[in-house]
Amino acid sequence: MKNSKEYSKKVLELYRSLKAKHPKVKKVTYDEPADAVVYAIVGENMKGPATEAAIKRFAEYFIDLNDLRVSQEEEILEVLGEDTPNTKDIASNLTKALKAIFDQYNSVSLETLKKIGKRPARQVLEKMDGISPFVVNYCMLASLQSHAIPLTKGMIEYLRNNQMVVPDADEQQIEGFLAKQISAENAYEFYVLLRRQSEARKTKKKTVRKVKTKKATKTKKSKQE
Repeated sequence: MKNSKEYSKKVLELYRSLKAKHPKVKKVTYDEPADAVVYAIVGENMKGPATEAAIKRFAEYFIDLNDLRVSQEEEILEVLGEDTPNTKDIASNLTKALKAIFDQYNSVSLETLKKIGKRPARQVLEKMDGISPFVVNYCMLASLQSHAIPLTKGMIEYLRNNQMVVPDADEQQIEGFLAKQISAENAYEFYVLLRRQSEARKTKKKTVRKVKTKKATKTKKSKQE
């Protein structure tokens, strides 16, 4: 990556500042890699708190992952509580991924990936339908104890807007660059902090935009009167 020293300094400064602002992040580990896949598919298209709430509703509604696998898209959308392009993507990718897992292992389980090594496990995940690079990296990081940094579109946008990566670098290049800056031991913490920051900034922008719109409407009404 061009000007890697300059970008590296910015990334490390961001990491230090976020660590100072927030309490220590508790690492989440999934014994069953398929659970990490499900969480990541939902989490790629929803913010953190909304993802946690959705996963909780899944656990209450569906008997197990196999029950989720054979469910209809409309049923998943109902549990998600929204019918939007994002939730439709979630529902579609969930059933595709769980079907791909079942077709390969005759079970909705990825326990086998723990026994074949990290590189082969990554290759298996990458070939599965419904599983994006974010989902692969999240599963590798949170369940298979691999050095990876999952990136949502919002996280990539945040890094680009704050000039912490080369503007035209793609997702894979950015992930690879960050993995060189952040150690395997700190990868999960960095992921959580960066994600939280990117989502907080986005929410703040939306709030500001709403306030400005409201103010403009009031001004317009005053002029008309």
